[in-house]
Amino acid sequence: MVSIAALLFICASPAYAVEDMWTVGREIITDVYSQIAGISTVLAGLMSAVAVLGCKFSGGRQQRVDQSWDWLKRIWIAWAVINGIGAFIAYVAPLFSGLATLEPGA
Repeated sequence: MVSIAALLFICASPAYAVEDMWTVGREIITDVYSQIAGISTVLAGLMSAVAVLGCKFSGGRQQRVDQSWDWLKRIWIAWAVINGIGAFIAYVAPLFSGLATLEPGA
């Protein structure tokens, strides 16, 4: 038992906190959101191409053309909502900077 404790103590690497958890959390959220926004942009472009091709190769059937245009609208509305969230947060976040402090005099 003592040898296991000594081995864990010797092999344990120290953890040095470079930044506080709020800065690290903000960086993680920003990175994850930028990945989501990039993936959504690529998928919106690809699915738009599929919707337009579906419209063009519908064989003149008005119902399929209407469905393709409806899907195209849904794709771009979803893309606008996903990217609009980031724009909204980028606009609102500076308005609240300095309000989330634990210091009694701030």
